[in-house]
Amino acid sequence: MTPLETALVERIKAEGPLTVEAYMAACNEFYYATRDPLGEAGDFTTAPEISQMYGEVIGAALADCWVRAGKPGGVRYAELGPGRGTLASDALRVLRGVGCKVEAVELVETSPVLRTLQHAAVPDARFHDDVAGLAEGGGPLLLVASEFFDALPVRQFVDGMERHVEWIGGNLAFDRDGPIVEMSPAREAAMAELARVLAARGGVALVIDYGHDLRRAVGDTLQAMAAHKKTLPLATPGEQDLTAHVDFAALGDAARAEGAQVSRLIAQGSWLETVGIAARAMALAARNPDRAEAIAAARRRLCDGEAMGTLFRVMAVAAPGWPLPAGLE
Repeated sequence: MTPLETALVERIKAEGPLTVEAYMAACNEFYYATRDPLGEAGDFTTAPEISQMYGEVIGAALADCWVRAGKPGGVRYAELGPGRGTLASDALRVLRGVGCKVEAVELVETSPVLRTLQHAAVPDARFHDDVAGLAEGGGPLLLVASEFFDALPVRQFVDGMERHVEWIGGNLAFDRDGPIVEMSPAREAAMAELARVLAARGGVALVIDYGHDLRRAVGDTLQAMAAHKKTLPLATPGEQDLTAHVDFAALGDAARAEGAQVSRLIAQGSWLETVGIAARAMALAARNPDRAEAIAAARRRLCDGEAMGTLFRVMAVAAPGWPLPAGLE
């Protein structure tokens, strides 16, 4: 048994079966607090770690919004779940390169391990435990949430009954099976808080994740990843990453309810190509001819339908009166 599994079994014996939401939350809290899960030596690789082009294109899209908004002062760069800080470093380089004076860098992160890595990548960052911390003050936000919402916990229902995790015969097991409908109050609450901050302070947010816009479609999307391979969600609690598909329609509803604008939803590959990843790849290859094939391979991985291009989606949320990012209008 893993250390967390031992603790979960004791909790189940004391409190009764755990909802899938409670199980997922406990697993990811332990998992992210105890390791750097990224890269070849970790369990998965995120888009910012594949190529600097990803963060640079995002930085350029946010910079364009800032320009079209009239170049307001006091802007803050913010990121939800910023990994190792790679995306923030790449995006900030572009923002500052076009004259955007970023007054503050604010990162929403709870993992002490990842905070250390983020501080090394972005030494001037301020940290928050949750989205509500972004409301503490300051000007407009230029925000990114890349592969953040998928790790927030989901609830699962079978025939209208909530699904639980219980301890049966010496193993963790789900208490019911059948057609599953998922919902995530945690995600909707985080988006509502973000939309309130944007509506009050101004700014724009890019949300990039894998998911759908079908409003609580039927299907079990809970999955586990360890050592770059899919595993079983109940197999090794706390030692693998748990995610589930993001319901972008529900996120959009939560944002609109708080007075924010919501863009259309588009595939990641299509959006990256629309906002200039091809030109960025050509420029990088021209300066680094020995890396030309690696740069081309990274672009394919980010954009091709057989890789991340269609699985991942992009949506923007903006304050009233702020322009939506190019390609998402």
